[in-house]
Amino acid sequence: MSMIDTMSTTHADSASLDLMFPQELISLEVSAQLPSDLQIRPLASTDYKRGYLDVLSVLTVVNDLGEEVWVNQFHAMRATPSAHFSIVVLDKASDKIVGIGTVFIHCKFLLGFGSVGHIEDIAVAKSHQRKKLGFLIVQALTHISESNGCYKTRLGCIDTTMPFYQKCGYAKMANEMIKYSPEHANHASMKV
Repeated sequence: MSMIDTMSTTHADSASLDLMFPQELISLEVSAQLPSDLQIRPLASTDYKRGYLDVLSVLTVVNDLGEEVWVNQFHAMRATPSAHFSIVVLDKASDKIVGIGTVFIHCKFLLGFGSVGHIEDIAVAKSHQRKKLGFLIVQALTHISESNGCYKTRLGCIDTTMPFYQKCGYAKMANEMIKYSPEHANHASMKV
């Protein structure tokens, strides 16, 4: 029997979950700003069943390759300690994910062998938008980046989301260029 089969996914306590990283890395200040019916925590190996991909689909088309593939990706990301930090906001009553985001840490040779945090995939379920969850997710990820010694945290966004990220304390710095591999050229229209 796999870990997926043996773990209950209903109203699981964070202490009993197989988390991507320790809960202690999430800002207590951000956690305290959430409404009492929501919880922010690291991504868990069982979060496929809590609707992770449903929330991600707010951003773009999501190819659901099944739970086993999702769990394998979770473990692959967790296998690089201090590199991937994915978080979720969970509705406690329904045990469903309503917000997500990731920061990954990129080690560099610049600035005394410093590190840079890259924020990706900020998404909030339509039912929970306009409630400052996106703002809190960005703040939590920025805290993780800075707590890991990153000298800067960056993110890519489209023009229409720039005002939101400016409210989160980010400033326009440069232009980003992207080249999709030939087999993924159809992703160019997705803007992610």
